[in-house]
Amino acid sequence: MVKKDSITSFWRITAPHPAVLATAVSKKGKPNIISLAWAMPASIKPPLFVISVGKTRYTHQLLEETGEYVVNVPTKELADKVQFCGSVSGRSVDKIAKSGLTLKPAKKVKPPIIAECIAHIECKVINKVSAGDHTLFVGEVLAAYAEDAFTDKWDISKVKLLQHVGVNTYSTPSEPFNA
Repeated sequence: MVKKDSITSFWRITAPHPAVLATAVSKKGKPNIISLAWAMPASIKPPLFVISVGKTRYTHQLLEETGEYVVNVPTKELADKVQFCGSVSGRSVDKIAKSGLTLKPAKKVKPPIIAECIAHIECKVINKVSAGDHTLFVGEVLAAYAEDAFTDKWDISKVKLLQHVGVNTYSTPSEPFNA
């Protein structure tokens, strides 16, 4: 069997990836939302979370300016809004108004949380790593919290966490099992 060359879409080999909505603010406090599928915990002690943001993205500029972000965890019900926030630029479109998402104050950082999301991770950038056409923003976790439905025994069968497969295709985790 001949395998298709995947060098240009290597990242799909490990798909799906958790889909998140990150929020950041400008120096003047104007919020923006970006959809990301390249986000991960990086350390427990100290608690660190990394997001990978394209260098041409508006959110990249905001992170450079203010150094804080919130990772908001959406469920399947928000797939259309996640897709929208990843397909237009906050430089020219007010994603909050157009998406209908509700922003609320975060506990520890200036960027707001997205009320419709099931969990939130508030971060302060402590390191940046240039990674080709992206920057890895390493954030110290200042606060992390989730709705009871998610944290009740961390049973993913109770919530439909959104995962990005590629382009406009998403999935949710299957039933958990023990190995």
